[in-house]
Amino acid sequence: MRILLVLICSLALACLAGGAQEEKKENKPAPKKGQAQTVQHAGTHGGSPGGGGPQFQKAKTSGHVAAPQGHPAHVSTAEGQSVGAGAGKTKGKKGAQQITTTSGQVGTGGAGVQKTKGKKGAQQVTTTNGQVGAGGTGVQKTKGTAATTTQANAKPFKPQRFNLPSKSKPNTSVAPAVTFQQNRRIEGSDRWTGSSYQAFRNYRSEWHDRDWWRHNHSRIVFVFGGPYYWNSGYWYPAWGYDSNAYYAYDGPIYGYNNLPPDQVIANVQSSLQQQGYYHGEVDGLLGPQTRAAIADYQRDRGLYITSAVDQPTLESLGMT
Repeated sequence: MRILLVLICSLALACLAGGAQEEKKENKPAPKKGQAQTVQHAGTHGGSPGGGGPQFQKAKTSGHVAAPQGHPAHVSTAEGQSVGAGAGKTKGKKGAQQITTTSGQVGTGGAGVQKTKGKKGAQQVTTTNGQVGAGGTGVQKTKGTAATTTQANAKPFKPQRFNLPSKSKPNTSVAPAVTFQQNRRIEGSDRWTGSSYQAFRNYRSEWHDRDWWRHNHSRIVFVFGGPYYWNSGYWYPAWGYDSNAYYAYDGPIYGYNNLPPDQVIANVQSSLQQQGYYHGEVDGLLGPQTRAAIADYQRDRGLYITSAVDQPTLESLGMT
């Protein structure tokens, strides 16, 4: 009888101990979600990617991780949508930023996955699987400091009407008269390529009497007593119209703003004078000093050195 009582008591104590253990297990709290995700920021030490400091790990439960300004960073997650809307905004200096996920979408639905206002540096957003910036209104917007180069055009030169003594005797000490040579060609013109120099390549000095000139050319003007005829945009000396005519130059003079040849030359002299190439008087004579100033200007501008009033030179001076 005593043995039976001992067995009953032992069984009762065992049942009480087992119930207490089951109750303890039921009251134990469940583990929190999100502890499996980690954020790694690797520094230059230990052979890790990127640079800027020692390694560390920090638990991540929600939200997004942004890289510190001005330093390379690598942000990764194991699964899911790792970067929230507006992630990866950088106003930076030098450096690179990379945002990577193993699976899922980067910046899904974001208003701008990557916006950069910076100077030097590169940014990259990649995923192993999925889309980059899916649904975003601007996956990549960049405002940089890239330099642009523009080529300035010649400043327009307003044509003027100079008070020139074209009807009086010219100053032959400044601009001596040239003499006529039948079929004279302009030296070096065969090397001046392009349609703008065709008039110089084709020029041949011709001697004709007054009737011939009047019959073949309707527009003839007189400069310092010398007749010039108009042909296809150029003024030419009309040799033989007056056997005693004076010419300071034998060759074409490009027409400018419907001006006679002396006014064209005067405008060129004035422009070259303002730029420091011509130091003589604005007299409308294409003499040696004026021709030398034109040649210096053409040389500095990389033009053919014609020492004459041609179309490319006037265009460079802003006269056309």
